[in-house]
Amino acid sequence: MIKNIYIPDIGDFDEVEIIEIHVSIGEKIELDQSLITLESDKAAMEIPSSDAGTIKEINIQIGQNVAQGDLILKIDTEETKEETKKELTPEKEKINETIKANVDAQVVVLGAGPGGYTAAFRAADLGLKTILIERYPSLGGVCLNVGCIPSKALLHISKVKSEIEELKEHGIELGSGNPDAKSVRSWTEAIINKLTSGLKAMAKKRKIEIVEGLGTFSSPNSIEVNNNGETKTIRFDSAIIAAGSQASKLPFLPDDPRIMDSTDALLLENIPKRMLVIGGGIIGLEMATVYASMGCKITIVEMLDSLISECDKDIVRPLEKRIKKIYEKIYLKTGVTSVVAKKSGLEVSFEGKDAPEKDLFDAILVAVGRTSNGNKIGADKAGVDVDNRGFISVDNQQRTNVANIFAIGDIAGQPMLAHKATHEGKLAAEVIAGHKVGFDDRVIPSVAYTDPEIAWVGLSETEAKEKGVDYGKGVFPWAASGRSLALGRDEGVTKILFDKVTNRIVGAAIVGPNAGDLIAECALAIEMGSDAEDIGLTIHPHPTLSETVAMAAEAFNGTITDLYIPKR
Repeated sequence: MIKNIYIPDIGDFDEVEIIEIHVSIGEKIELDQSLITLESDKAAMEIPSSDAGTIKEINIQIGQNVAQGDLILKIDTEETKEETKKELTPEKEKINETIKANVDAQVVVLGAGPGGYTAAFRAADLGLKTILIERYPSLGGVCLNVGCIPSKALLHISKVKSEIEELKEHGIELGSGNPDAKSVRSWTEAIINKLTSGLKAMAKKRKIEIVEGLGTFSSPNSIEVNNNGETKTIRFDSAIIAAGSQASKLPFLPDDPRIMDSTDALLLENIPKRMLVIGGGIIGLEMATVYASMGCKITIVEMLDSLISECDKDIVRPLEKRIKKIYEKIYLKTGVTSVVAKKSGLEVSFEGKDAPEKDLFDAILVAVGRTSNGNKIGADKAGVDVDNRGFISVDNQQRTNVANIFAIGDIAGQPMLAHKATHEGKLAAEVIAGHKVGFDDRVIPSVAYTDPEIAWVGLSETEAKEKGVDYGKGVFPWAASGRSLALGRDEGVTKILFDKVTNRIVGAAIVGPNAGDLIAECALAIEMGSDAEDIGLTIHPHPTLSETVAMAAEAFNGTITDLYIPKR
């Protein structure tokens, strides 16, 4: 018996475009099998078959606009609906009985930060039907919207202003005054909008459905998405958790708008006269750089005995020396014991050897790290294990303890870096697609975009000593670099660690302008198993900052001519 299959009710849309046809003439199809995919201005939707049988005629084509009641195809109903239903596996019957999904997908990605959208894009490129869930209207997550990108835009302004001020010392006047906060905000917003709109366009080209709302697991194969009280259930074969992290809070602080986290600070609502930064790590120092360039007097307080404690002290020292001249105070091995909100300001009590008992500030920036969102996604309903810090353990394929659920990025553990998340996201998608791959990166570089920048990769000297590594080092001071001197900066240092047995590079650290760009060569060298001779014999352009890497290797080899190193 020949039966016609028509476009069903498609909601509020008069016409929608056909972007994909999933079947062909002569193919046997089952009840509810996907026939075509339609795309509206909001989302993609798949149209299932209302009967089982063999396709005899297809009456539509890709790119055609269709409406409710239009003929899709004709089938020969050689099988009844009941017979087709009987062919469903018991597992599928069970899922159908317990979960009524609004949409189905082969892959669902929870979170659209750098790791999340990368995972979704890669999954779609590999031919998997993909849905991307994001709680906010724009893609890109913390990094793009309120983190990496806007902060670097602000730091660029700070850098330019700093360079103008430095030129004054040489009698060169190019301008003065502090940047207008409103203009700066407009500029950073334009950058963010350009990038987020680009992500949205790329998602559309890949036919990825974006579902806005807060997603939480309801089972190992389903996620509920709540968007302002409207709930949608998404059923999936595999899921990738990319729900990220949030700024950590200090419980003893009062609820006061003058107390900010990094997200608040990026808004530049106002520039305080005096600001306390709690935390001497990367985030705190980057934001201190921005606010100091806008005329704010900065005080740093850090519990540990050094700034950016994960990096060697000799590499941090040039930064510390520079900012001590710019900031009001830097207190190490010091803690904040209480904050009292007063009309005149925020009264802060300290505990530390050199710290005052109390001081008054106009604003406080809390930069004490980030907390994983692992406990906020209903992971227990999916059977996914989450530790007491909110992290989800994964294997080298990013797989959790539940075989079809993966985790990437901040939620999967340290380091909480966007470039780590993107690699993990791509890998997780490839594993789901059946590729035999694993996360085996030997090193992950870190960068503090301060002034000067600090970057490191592989082993630090502290780590090498703790692990008993027999290492040697090559150090090149930028005071001997023509390029560095031409920039008006001579405080930089390039340090490379080598295994004494093999002469292979095992770690590197750089402090100075553009250190974040320079460290990539060292990361590649470690990944490639390069030795000191490989790096030293690689011809670098002159005069550049990059040649300091080669000269550090030459210093280790004893072949350097740009420095005089006495023979031992």
